Amino acid sequence: MLLRLLREYLRPYRRLLAAIVALQFLSTAAMLYLPNLNADIIDHGVSTGDTDYIVRIGGVMLAVSLLQIVCSLGSVWFSARTAMAFGRDLRAAVFHRVGSFSGREVARFGAPSLITRNTNDVQQVQMLAYLSCTLAATVPIMMVGSALMALHQDVHLSWLLLVVVPVLVCCVSLVVWRLVPNFRLVQKRIDVVNRVLREQITGIRVVRAFVREKVESDRFGRANDDLTAVSLAAGRWLATLFPLVMLVVNVSSVAVIWFGGHRVDSGQMLVGPLTAFLSYLLQILMSVMMGTFMLMQVPRSAVCADRIAEVLDTESSVVPPAYGVRDLPVRGHLDLERVGFTYPGAEQPVLRDVSFRARPGQTVAIIGSTGAGKSTLLNLVPRLFDATAGRVLVDGVDVRELDPDALHARLGLVPQKAFLFTGTVRSNLLHGKPDATDEELWHALEIAQARDFVETMGTEGARGLDAPIAQGGTNVSGGQRQRLAIARALVRRPEIYLFDDSFSALDVATDARLRAALRPETADATVVVVAQRVSTIRDADLIVVLEDGVVVGAGTHEELLADNETYQEIVASQLSAEEAA
Repeated sequence: MLLRLLREYLRPYRRLLAAIVALQFLSTAAMLYLPNLNADIIDHGVSTGDTDYIVRIGGVMLAVSLLQIVCSLGSVWFSARTAMAFGRDLRAAVFHRVGSFSGREVARFGAPSLITRNTNDVQQVQMLAYLSCTLAATVPIMMVGSALMALHQDVHLSWLLLVVVPVLVCCVSLVVWRLVPNFRLVQKRIDVVNRVLREQITGIRVVRAFVREKVESDRFGRANDDLTAVSLAAGRWLATLFPLVMLVVNVSSVAVIWFGGHRVDSGQMLVGPLTAFLSYLLQILMSVMMGTFMLMQVPRSAVCADRIAEVLDTESSVVPPAYGVRDLPVRGHLDLERVGFTYPGAEQPVLRDVSFRARPGQTVAIIGSTGAGKSTLLNLVPRLFDATAGRVLVDGVDVRELDPDALHARLGLVPQKAFLFTGTVRSNLLHGKPDATDEELWHALEIAQARDFVETMGTEGARGLDAPIAQGGTNVSGGQRQRLAIARALVRRPEIYLFDDSFSALDVATDARLRAALRPETADATVVVVAQRVSTIRDADLIVVLEDGVVVGAGTHEELLADNETYQEIVASQLSAEEAA
């Protein structure tokens, strides 16, 4: 998977990669030439006392060194740009793939894991891409070139290369082999820490309300300790790597000086070639060390690449049609025909044989006990999930055959959990209609009974529509958040309104005013309301009663009150609660 990601996402930067290889070749060639010049200075300049020769060859060495520096800087600059662009493209690919997921895929991976994969995992693979750009060409060129130059200096000492290099490779391979499972565990433990931390931050009010700070602190401590333990295990193996490499380097240097010194003493070798041979041996070992840096990153990057590829290779269960229908024969028509839905792995379906239809000017309400499948049923209309049986038709066309943009343009969804984005009141409302005027925004806020509190929100200079909204809308109350979400849908003026228990946080008086204001606003639209309170839906043209995913009644409030036992129980329970109060 790692090679596949590198090959696929580095392909657009082939020219930059070619420039990097060329610059690294020139830089490494210059580096290989320097020990040879140094040997000439020792043998023909220092030993003979020829100062002019030393100055002349020294000037050449300075020029070669300057060429090496310029090429190295250019290589690093191009490598950094390529690696950053690679990371940007990979993050964008993961982000867009996650954006295409249905609720089923998001639940399968989990939000904390998806965040980790798009940040930490991509960063690890990006680091390997950078190391590959800076070292991938340098390491083999330096290793092969140094070996050839060392043989050119003295063939009789070459047996040291046959001993030292395999020993170093074996040491590095052993450490890398032990690192792979540890790095795999590290990424999984990061997921756990992210999940626990996310839950505690999101549910901080619940934690404090139930005095669970100590329990949650211990839970985070255990997750943190598990991550620390695995990281320490990986760190210990990493810590052994450099001492092993340095031990081999130092022992090999001593061996070269020892055996080379005997050859110099016997007159079989000059001091210059011995110095150059030692330099080339160190360059060989240096290339192995640079390769080690890459090998250190490979295990963790391989694990991360597998996790990223798992996201990129996951197809959404909600697949858009290749040639989606855009021209629809009617407007505002919603039909459900014997619809059923079963979650993956579930033994029983959530919905079975649900049928009803809604037309412009009608309000259809869905009511039932908790877990009856009301929200699931509503989520089938915008294709947050796909029905596993039957059909959902919008304007006479199955939603699975509709172009996604055409479908969503006809719907205005207010989800059960009203979510607001970081920004301002204006930026949140413009999600419904990007080109809406201020008059349209204020009109939607007035209908949603939100104008009064929005006018007083914020501080001087950032009031009203420009008042700030914190992440998730945490700086407004639950009822205010719901009203802003309703206003966002109203700005859009869709053909079909879907209210998923969107009035639950409103008091009875505000609920009544909002519904009264909505009637003329939605007179030409189709309205589908999921609600728990009977008072919210008693005026609906059609009330669908769900129980265990099955329609057990459908009619007006009066009809159901007369002959539907389930609806009678719901009404009676709510009236009893009011009377008790």
